[in-house]
Amino acid sequence: MKAVASWALALAMAVPAVSAWGLPTFEEVRAAYASSETLVRSREGEVIERVRTDPTVRRGAWQELGDVSAALRQAMVLSEDKRFYEHSGVDWAAVSAAAWSNLLNQRTRGASTITMQLASLLDEDLRRTGGGRSLITKAQQVLAARELEQGWRKDQILEAYLNLVPFRGEMVGIDALSRTLFDKAAHGLDARESAVAAALVRAPNASAAVVAQRACALLRAMRRPADCEALDVYSAAALQRRAFDAMDGIAPHFARQWLRAGAAAGERTSISAPLQHVAVQTLTRHLRELQGRHVQDGALVVLDNASGEVLAWVGSSGALSQAGEVDGVLALRQPGSTLKPFLYAQALAERRLTAASLIHDAPTQIPTAGGLYIPQNYDHEFKGWVSVRTALAASLNVPAVRTLVMVSPDAFFAQLRALGLPLRESGGYYGYSLALGSSEVTLLQLANAYRALANGGRYAPASLRLGQPAPKAAQVLPEAAAFIVGDMLSDANARVPTFGPDSVLNTRFWTAVKTGTSKDMRDNWAVGWSARYTVGVWVGNAAGGPMHDVSGVSGAAPIWADVMAWLHRKTPSAAPPPPQGVVHQAVRFTAPSAEAARKEWFIAGTQQARFAIKTGAASAYGASVEAENQSETHGEGGAPRARILAPAPHTVLALDPDIPPEHQRVWFEAAGGKALAWRIDGRRVGQGARVAWLPWPGRHTVELVDAAGRRLDAVRIEVRGAGVR
Repeated sequence: MKAVASWALALAMAVPAVSAWGLPTFEEVRAAYASSETLVRSREGEVIERVRTDPTVRRGAWQELGDVSAALRQAMVLSEDKRFYEHSGVDWAAVSAAAWSNLLNQRTRGASTITMQLASLLDEDLRRTGGGRSLITKAQQVLAARELEQGWRKDQILEAYLNLVPFRGEMVGIDALSRTLFDKAAHGLDARESAVAAALVRAPNASAAVVAQRACALLRAMRRPADCEALDVYSAAALQRRAFDAMDGIAPHFARQWLRAGAAAGERTSISAPLQHVAVQTLTRHLRELQGRHVQDGALVVLDNASGEVLAWVGSSGALSQAGEVDGVLALRQPGSTLKPFLYAQALAERRLTAASLIHDAPTQIPTAGGLYIPQNYDHEFKGWVSVRTALAASLNVPAVRTLVMVSPDAFFAQLRALGLPLRESGGYYGYSLALGSSEVTLLQLANAYRALANGGRYAPASLRLGQPAPKAAQVLPEAAAFIVGDMLSDANARVPTFGPDSVLNTRFWTAVKTGTSKDMRDNWAVGWSARYTVGVWVGNAAGGPMHDVSGVSGAAPIWADVMAWLHRKTPSAAPPPPQGVVHQAVRFTAPSAEAARKEWFIAGTQQARFAIKTGAASAYGASVEAENQSETHGEGGAPRARILAPAPHTVLALDPDIPPEHQRVWFEAAGGKALAWRIDGRRVGQGARVAWLPWPGRHTVELVDAAGRRLDAVRIEVRGAGVR
């Protein structure tokens, strides 16, 4: 009787609190449910990445009751509320038994039904049991449960309970539990897994042995086979498993950037799910083929030319990489020759060159404040007098450096920044090596700069958002210059001197593409565009280690070509129409150039029909096609006095550590006189007006002598670095 009186008093005191409480509807509870994971969706609505964004709890997606296995529903009801489908929120038989047990100081199962537990989960006040509030709180749970039963259906109560009940540690809800401990969705849980899950509700922090004991009893109640010893081992393994990774999907690096940008919940991204799948698979397949050449990492990005939307973003090679968290799309790397198109576009725009202008691809040394800069071609061969078209398409280094001498490093630096390449140092800091990509850029920045070429020299930032108004583009290069550069980069014939006639860069549809390789083969690039898309690929090692015998055309280019082929498997890509301000004219070349006659594009006003070289035009210092003998001093009788043109006095030469010493040469050049010979530190090293010398470290005296050995001129130089002698 005392127990009944206590319950009556508690119920009377609980009525006002529950009346003021106000229970939510099932629809309100489900709408307010927040997963600890954010689902990042593609433009098609497909989930491309799941990212944990709440570190305080592990809560998965809301599971409808029909998506929960029947075994789990049975186990949960048998474990927590055997008469769930019979009572109206309160199991009075269980309440009475619990009350008498409390009076007799006997331990027994609690009287809380699933409905009462749900009421407690919906309101923190109903979970408090400390001090003298326990009986009143229990009474409030009873009244709240009755009210829930009046407004909710049984299936709604069980569904909400399964999604809100804490299981173990930070895991809340059946989706988080099933994916973490069993690595499967809730609809796939079998009887054994369901028994373990239900046992955890009653004892979330119990040992594996206790959980197994409870689960074994549940299996017997479910009339299922129960091997308790095996279940003990199984429970221990399951409770240690953490299969629910913080991130899961095909676009982890993009997802991080998307969330940092403050994306709205449910908003779709610019990523195309089918393309992202293809990009990931293509990059992985090709990198597996390159593993024997010390290549671990790669990255790929695809942009829509018109909108600037990012259609694919693959930041790493995933399991192939030892630095999978590094985002190769945003990592700063040396771009190598991929900066050359912007250099030639600037030279065309400034009317310093045309696509048919001839530049000397020959050994050269350019005096700088720190010594001589001696550029080399990738294959250590030189092609002689070549047109700008050939120089760019075949990626020749010496003509690019000569072009930068005309443009100047500071002016080129400013042009690159206008194209969205925010180089961290000044043009003077990089010097003439800027023509060969000695700076650092990201793949996204570089691909978007190429997109500016695709859009006629108009630059605008890339976008991660779908359907956003495109920002106003800035005209950073003349449209005519961008068009001519694109035409040169699409010319398969002009690529032949370096890449051969069957290059992987030769697509069946119109594309313009450039490859690049940084010093010591540490970075490998292929970036180009079609009528609709710009694709950029980087291959290398996130740690910065060199690759073995991998260049842009063998590393990144096959990946670029495969992605482009997939993009245009059904969509044509035609060459862009010529803009206003360009002229198409026939040109011919005279010896010593081996260029064939053709029709060439010119910026209006720069066109000419014939290109020839004056005798003696080649210079060690630049790309001028004018003879450079006019200012020489003269000896007796008006004849030019023999003198050393290169190297300059007090030159400091630094040997390039990335080029084998035996392949490095310093060119001595002289003007005037006949039967000239050269001596280094008194030892004869060659004869003639131009001699190549294999340098070795130290301070040296370079002498120009006549046939009789008389000194005509001399300079002192210094060579630094490791060399061979």
